[in-house]
Amino acid sequence: MCTTRRTYERVLTALQQQGTRYRLDKIERLCPDPTCTQVFLAVDYLVRSDQACLTLDSNRTYWVNM
Repeated sequence: MCTTRRTYERVLTALQQQGTRYRLDKIERLCPDPTCTQVFLAVDYLVRSDQACLTLDSNRTYWVNM
């Protein structure tokens, strides 16, 4: 199991490599080691620390924007 800091770093790096926008429900596939809860908490941390932005589109799909 990954440590919290390592999970944040892995999610951030994976998102940066993917580009500027990525679906929230697909981020889990970018980092297979952490659990889906750990990935969600990492995204929450990134959003709260202004390293990413979470948006909801008209189709009710959440996107993480870098």
